[in-house]
Amino acid sequence: MNDPVNLMSYVTYVFQSYFGYSRAKSEKLMLEVHELGRSVVATGSREQMERDTAAMHGFGLWATCRPAPTSGEV
Repeated sequence: MNDPVNLMSYVTYVFQSYFGYSRAKSEKLMLEVHELGRSVVATGSREQMERDTAAMHGFGLWATCRPAPTSGEV
């Protein structure tokens, strides 16, 4: 989720270092967060998503863990 505190370069760094994403993918996700207010940065089991959410909080980023949308939902 977008926040007024963290620099875009820091968010990109976190996505690269924690998730192992390429710089290009990390920047794309960061721009989605910046421009749209949020982005899906990872998917997986509930347990993994809870770990990822906690990790993002540990890096000082705003994050939530939500179920994947069902068909017809955005």
